Amino acid sequence: MNAYNHSGVRGKLLDMNIDKSLVDPFGRKIEYVRLSVTDKCDLRCFYCLPKAFKNFKEPEHWLTYDEIIRVIAAFSDLGVNRVRITGGEPLVRKNLPELVSRLHRIPGVNDLSLSTNAVQLSKHAESLKQAGLSRLNVSLDSLDPKRFKSITGGKLEKVLAGLQAAKMAGFKPIKINMVMMNGINEDEVNNMVQFCIDHDFTLRFIETMPIGDTGRSATDHYISLDVIKSRLEEKFDMMSGVMPGGGPAKYMQVAGTDLRIGFITPISQHFCESCNRVRLSVDGILYLCLGQNDKVELRPLLRKGIGDDELRDVILHAISLKPERHFFNDKPGQVVRFMSMTGG
Repeated sequence: MNAYNHSGVRGKLLDMNIDKSLVDPFGRKIEYVRLSVTDKCDLRCFYCLPKAFKNFKEPEHWLTYDEIIRVIAAFSDLGVNRVRITGGEPLVRKNLPELVSRLHRIPGVNDLSLSTNAVQLSKHAESLKQAGLSRLNVSLDSLDPKRFKSITGGKLEKVLAGLQAAKMAGFKPIKINMVMMNGINEDEVNNMVQFCIDHDFTLRFIETMPIGDTGRSATDHYISLDVIKSRLEEKFDMMSGVMPGGGPAKYMQVAGTDLRIGFITPISQHFCESCNRVRLSVDGILYLCLGQNDKVELRPLLRKGIGDDELRDVILHAISLKPERHFFNDKPGQVVRFMSMTGG
């Protein structure tokens, strides 16, 4: 879908806005926006971006910080209270703490978090904390320096330094996101569990997803998290656990420790029935489902001078188009965009 046409629907959308909340056609309340601030990244994880990929959007196509604030404020007016800043790698966007501070001041946004690869986190952790950032998710697929470089093209030592800086700045919880890949890093599960126990991190395992050509190539290494959970239960005394947050992870806890382990299973046990989120790309495209192509383009409307009431109406209409579920298993080739272009 291209840029939304307002004619003939404004009155209907205002009727939908009586309780100032976003509810999609399947009764799911939308209260979470994943906000991409860049499609650039300083790593090249093979399941996300090809090493030679350079076709990034030019900065003039990116939403400005003023435009981002307008969109998130409109979402907040409609009941959204969680915002996660993503990329690409969000720390490559200039003056990110400034944006964090402005987002933090939006009434109703009470959970402001960031997904990062942590390569540049040591330089920014303190300023992000002071700006009002609540929580951090850090991608970390291996604790072996050579293997980490093979997966990402980067240096593990920079990530570890970033994690240490985040701890010193007072971030808690810090969640470690580990994409599980059979034949690549599944043998590191126990080491990662111990690492997170030692450093008081939360750990989340994620199944690979067929998003773009790179993502589909990674599904050659797909492993169900049921397998990982069974291995953990053989090694550790596991019990049910809970963790605050707006994401889809289901948690267990290692008995005798504070470690909670989340399992994100978009393939083996999709969680579409509880989906509470949409994604806003850096160029202003509102994606309504990670595994579908349904979208509404906001940038042209913002730059034509759309009013705040009309912007809220557009968002209401967009949520009415949200599909029921993805079809990663049935149609793995359906989504051709890279993950970095969608927002993590």
